[in-house]
Amino acid sequence: MTPHGIGIVGLGVISKAYLETLTDAAAVRITAVADLDHERATAVAATIEGARAMSPAELYADPSVDTVLNLTIPAAHEEVALAALAAGKDVYGEKPLAATLDAASRVLSAAEESRGRVGCAPDTVLGTGVQTARAAVESGLIGSLVSATATWLSSGHEAWHPHPDFYYRAGGGPLLDMGPYYLTALVHLLGPVAWVQGASSRARDTRVIATGPRTGERIPVEVETHVTGVLGHASGALSTVTFSFDAVASSAAPIEVHGVDGMLVLPDPNYFSGPVRVRRGNRDEGEELAVAAGFEDAARGVGLLDFVAGEGRASGELALHVLDIMTGLLDSAAEGRRRELASTAAVPPLVPLTPASRWHGPARA
Repeated sequence: MTPHGIGIVGLGVISKAYLETLTDAAAVRITAVADLDHERATAVAATIEGARAMSPAELYADPSVDTVLNLTIPAAHEEVALAALAAGKDVYGEKPLAATLDAASRVLSAAEESRGRVGCAPDTVLGTGVQTARAAVESGLIGSLVSATATWLSSGHEAWHPHPDFYYRAGGGPLLDMGPYYLTALVHLLGPVAWVQGASSRARDTRVIATGPRTGERIPVEVETHVTGVLGHASGALSTVTFSFDAVASSAAPIEVHGVDGMLVLPDPNYFSGPVRVRRGNRDEGEELAVAAGFEDAARGVGLLDFVAGEGRASGELALHVLDIMTGLLDSAAEGRRRELASTAAVPPLVPLTPASRWHGPARA
């Protein structure tokens, strides 16, 4: 079979992780790359056999591109997705689907009109960590679900990112940046969310870049940097979530899921794998579960390969619902009241335990 043609728009930090997965994957071939910095695009294209550096407009029009991989900053996600769909391409993008819920809805409406497909990260939830936990939940191991907690706290990305500005502008913040990993995992585990109640705060109005050529530069903070809240799942289960750029660290488990007969402790959903532990009973010290589901040895881009294969577990519809949860939390925090959500999403099929040789395919010579 002829490999599926991928055109990448946006060659920033995250593109390196995708390139490591996709450059030699059997099912796809990177045929074109584009970036606002054309010199950067030229340099990246030179490292990929058969790839050409183009402008974004040229890439959308190029017949060798079947799917556009959108790795731009969140504020540009809608513009790139709409342009690609208008050119007859499918689109798979980094999270969030768009900077606002209205923008994300326009992307899905455009896909319906053009009969194009939309996929969206995160795909970390398709690894063995979250999927093994989900298999345990679906087997009834911990009984009927009661609740979950999700916690991610840090002091802010300016500590490591040389150009962290967009994390502190509209479309950024700890919830929209890190929330998709955790909230997508919670939807996989406990199902879609019906309502949210949020609260938020901002500890500082400026941040100081700590690394790179702009070290010492002070940048403005335009978004809430500590967000917490409760999610009311349609199943009746409740999740409590906290995301922050204002805390030093946390000793809390990334995700815990509680049922009437036991609890699960999950690894960080920002990664694909890690131990899943189960405890049953007050005196049970717990045990690690055997890996039972998910893409083994997965890496960034496995969701795109799943999308190209026609499965589409990292779907635009799921990404829209997760964005609705996040914007609902922020709106609820601003308004001081509970928010009912307009969207829902089907929980994607469980990923059966799949070795890397099956999802990635043999490396091309």
